[in-house]
Parts: sequence; C-alpha cells; structure tokens
Amino acid sequence: MHLQLENKVVLITGGAKGIGAAIAYASAQEGAVPVVIDRDSEAGRKIEQELISRGVNGKWIEAELSDTESSRNAVEAVAEKYGRIDALVNNAGVNDRVGLEQGSPREYRLSLEKNLFHYFDMAHFCLPYLKKSRGAIVNIASKTAITGQGGTSGYASAKGAVLALTREWAAELLPYGIRVNAIVPAEVMTPLYQQWLSSFPDPEEKLKKILSKIPLDARMTEPAEIAGVAVFLLSGKAAHITGQHWFVDGGYVHLDRALT
Repeated sequence: MHLQLENKVVLITGGAKGIGAAIAYASAQEGAVPVVIDRDSEAGRKIEQELISRGVNGKWIEAELSDTESSRNAVEAVAEKYGRIDALVNNAGVNDRVGLEQGSPREYRLSLEKNLFHYFDMAHFCLPYLKKSRGAIVNIASKTAITGQGGTSGYASAKGAVLALTREWAAELLPYGIRVNAIVPAEVMTPLYQQWLSSFPDPEEKLKKILSKIPLDARMTEPAEIAGVAVFLLSGKAAHITGQHWFVDGGYVHLDRALT
C-alpha cells in the first residue's frame, strides 16, 4: 500500500528504543524522514547511525522532555534543519509505579511531568508547522487508562489524559485539517517492559501469567505491530480518521480474558 509519506518529516518522542524506534523504522520504510527525540544519547546515536546506514535522512536530537524549553529547542532544531514538520508521534513515557498508597503527592506530580506534560508541549510547539502542512498527530496511550493496573496512579492518569487530549485536539484542530488519533497498546515487549519484568522474583512465571490473559494467540504485541498502525494513521490513507482510539492489543481490553 502506498501511504503517501515520502519526504514527510515525522517527529517521534522516545524514539530511540522500543515502540518509538519501531515507528521510526516503519516511517523510514515508507519514505518519510524520521526525527527521533530522546534523552538516551547512546541509543539515540545508535538509531541515527542505523537510519543513515539505510540511506535515510533521519536524525536524533537529544532532549529532556520534562523540560519545556528543551522540547521547544528540539522542535526549533527540526524546523531549522528540514524547513517543515508533517507529523508528531508523542510516545515517550515510563510506567514508574507511582501508586496512591506507595507514592507521594510530589512523586505523582513528577510522574505527570514524565508522562503527560511533554505531550502538550510538543504538540504546542509543533502546531505552527503542522498547520502549514495539514499534518497529523499520533499519541501513544496505554491500556492502563482503561483497565487500571494497580499501583501506578501517575502513569494511568497521564495516559487517561492522553486519550482525552486526543479527542480535544482533534476537535480544536479541525479547521486546520490536522488529524489527531491515539494508539492504545497493552502488553508489548520493549526494553522498559523487560526491565519491569525483571523486578519480579520469577520473571518467567510472571510472563506466563501475562501471556495467558492475551486472547489472540496468547502472545505479546510486537513493537512493529504498533508501528504499522501508527504509520497508517499518519498517512494519506487515513485522511478521514481523527479523534479515534485504536486498540492494538490482541483483544486484551475488549475481549473476555477467560477465553480459551
């Protein structure tokens, strides 16, 4: 399928690893120019070199997204280098396990900074360029916003706000033809997910229990499967889709997990 993404400049936050990196590679395969915004310098340099080795005019920009000025500077650097911005993928975040009982008011606010505020910042700073290009925004949310998880108030409420902002921005930006959609993953094997699994006494047993609750094929969702939907939503083939929440989760959220 020709997705009409050739030479489109796509910003991807948290794009050096996991879901973000998969989106960067998928957009590059469609002829887009992926620009990875990530604070991890080692992973950032690695993905930039990999993109260049594939003949892609991609770039990594180091930024601490919890700092508003750092987000502004990253967007300005992209605009200065490429002269345009066609799409934004808000992806960066971490399930930091800041809960109601085990967390604190200060930790909760810091969790929102890590998982929510930069979604607004990046969209705000990209907006002048997205208006010119009639671009698109894809926000990466999480099933925790729908199902709850327990012990992760900060992350869950941030992702719930991401779903709300997706529809709010879709409504606000209608006059500019800017489409805004969200993807809601459930269980995706990323470096951060592996790190979370390793925190349990028996990671293999924990993983078995998780897989048993995923209706379709009892397996994790692959980052590339999230990326495929993201690239479609950014593309011209999704030209009349906005304000939607796309669940890419093997039926985790909406199907009865007792199914065998």
